[in-house]
Amino acid sequence: MFDYHMHTTVSFDGHDTPQQMVQAALAAGLKEICFTDHIDYEINCQDQPMVFSLDAYSAAYDGLTAPGLKIRRGMEFGLKEYNRDQLKLDASKRQYDFILGSIHHVDEQDIYYPDPWWLDKTVAQAEKRYLEQTLRCVQHHDGFDVLGHLTYLSKVAGHPTHKPISYQEHREIVDEILRTLAQKGKGMELNTSGLDRCGAFLPAREYFVRFRELGGEIVTVGSDAHNSARVGQYTREAVELLQDIFGYACTFENRQPIFHMR
Repeated sequence: MFDYHMHTTVSFDGHDTPQQMVQAALAAGLKEICFTDHIDYEINCQDQPMVFSLDAYSAAYDGLTAPGLKIRRGMEFGLKEYNRDQLKLDASKRQYDFILGSIHHVDEQDIYYPDPWWLDKTVAQAEKRYLEQTLRCVQHHDGFDVLGHLTYLSKVAGHPTHKPISYQEHREIVDEILRTLAQKGKGMELNTSGLDRCGAFLPAREYFVRFRELGGEIVTVGSDAHNSARVGQYTREAVELLQDIFGYACTFENRQPIFHMR
């Protein structure tokens, strides 16, 4: 069992230490984890840096081991149309096993909170704008390995209904996102953190079925845990879902996918 999306106190929004997360992973029966702390450059953020300290990262994870648990080092990078060179620079600063690319900001605003991004939009308008931004980002970027939580918007605090983003309602643009990922040899994450927030994995099963139809091959599972209580949450069900569709789920070493067959 694998959890390839975890945040510790190295991230600005992490709550538990690496050691606490490791103990939670062992208690959950996980065999392999990857720490993916945030690097997210937000122009309008003045109060709290969303970029981890490289010194703090290295001090936290270099030499961290646990019997029976494989520990990988990664990061979650906030994709924007214009920061391809920044990702290349950050990725060059140390050796990473895995880079997760995610979209947390649209129109230079944090889409997690109700104010201000949600104030002038219907849910349909918000979904369309978010997916358009996602498409532009995956078209511009080559330096990430897997796209994180494609339907992230469904679980954010600002969403008025928390209804999962319907594949059928946005089929054309979603297909273009999935096709772009497949053509570039990039993967897609099955993020389990939406299950108790919006009633669905992020994204849901039908997205992965379509991803495979369009030639997608690389798929990972992550809990998006920001505290030890969520480590490994629903990952067994998620791995089984991917193995049912693809026959495997993936982990990474030195930026290369490893395929774990059913």
